[in-house]
Amino acid sequence: MKILVMSWEFPPRIVGGIARHVSELYPELVKLGHEIHLMTPEFGHAPLYEVVEGVRVHRIPVPGGNDFFHWIANMNESMGSHGGKLMLEEGPFDIIHAHDWVVGDAAIALKHSFKVPLIATIHATEHGRYNGIYTDTQRYISGKEELLAYNAWRIIVCTDYMRREVERALHSPWDKIDVIYNGIRPEKKRHHEYFHAQDFRRQFAEDDEKIVYYVGRMTYEKGVSVLLSAAPKVLWEMGGYVKFVIIGGGNTDNLKKQAWDLGIWHKCYFTGFMSDEYLDKFQTIADCAVFPSLYEPFGIVALESFASRVPVVVSDTGGFPEVVQHTKTGIVTYTNNPDSLAWGILEVLKNPSYRQWLVDNAYEDLERRFSWPKLAKQTEDVYKQVVKEKLQVVW
Repeated sequence: MKILVMSWEFPPRIVGGIARHVSELYPELVKLGHEIHLMTPEFGHAPLYEVVEGVRVHRIPVPGGNDFFHWIANMNESMGSHGGKLMLEEGPFDIIHAHDWVVGDAAIALKHSFKVPLIATIHATEHGRYNGIYTDTQRYISGKEELLAYNAWRIIVCTDYMRREVERALHSPWDKIDVIYNGIRPEKKRHHEYFHAQDFRRQFAEDDEKIVYYVGRMTYEKGVSVLLSAAPKVLWEMGGYVKFVIIGGGNTDNLKKQAWDLGIWHKCYFTGFMSDEYLDKFQTIADCAVFPSLYEPFGIVALESFASRVPVVVSDTGGFPEVVQHTKTGIVTYTNNPDSLAWGILEVLKNPSYRQWLVDNAYEDLERRFSWPKLAKQTEDVYKQVVKEKLQVVW
């Protein structure tokens, strides 16, 4: 099968989870014998064309815009014209697969021009991020999401929670939506180089302090403020021997002020952005990972912690309860509830043998439910179903 994939994120452009999803799924589909052409905007010094693990990557030049939405319009125009040329020269294609609304306009145009079925993966919705639609900008984005969902032959989402959300927020028929989990390559977290763990650890905490960390974007829906609100209770119960490490780029002024006002500033370390290589080392010396999101379609950060053998504490929002099995592969706490979150963290910190049991179960679960080769096979099944159905209809 020949598939045209469209994504506005692909390494080295990494904004959220889409880049990782796309870069790890499609090499597995290449191994299954499919020809994958991936279109994405140009970025930095990355080559305009290269083959990455069998995936033919076409980076499309995009004129700058006055703002993000102007840039998106320019990107879709470029992707539409370059995609048309690609489909004429390399075609015929069997499937167009678009990842999120950002590339929706170009994907829909190519679908109609070439009469090729469109599959859409919806990674999140505007309605879910803000728990409703309130502004003109949100209405615009939600409208684009709905248009992509309407034009898709099938829709892929990452959890049952997202299936319900897409059905409700984007008015998509239930039987048009397939659930295929996100995955991870656990081997990426194996450390081949030796490093002195104790010296490395001392950059972040005293020898007698437990390390509790959050990694991710510093946006409201990630719930970092809930973690800070839970910190005093954790510190009280642990006699003060805990360090909270907050990892991620973005504006942290409000969070820093909150830590200061709570009197826990000296127990918090805001690291800013941390490279994957550095984060891999950090996770080997950490005691507990906390993801207190207010909205989370899936939570790939939990899988990364599973792979790093760090116990996880998450909120019970969105897809987290599907990914993390409460008291088996991690601790699931009430969303936006500092007391519940503190309880979960303390369960991990106070019970070393329980913590080890959670870590072992979580690592086993990676192979059972979140392995990319298995998920690629499920994606291939969706492709085959669509190609078969297309043969039975007159476009």
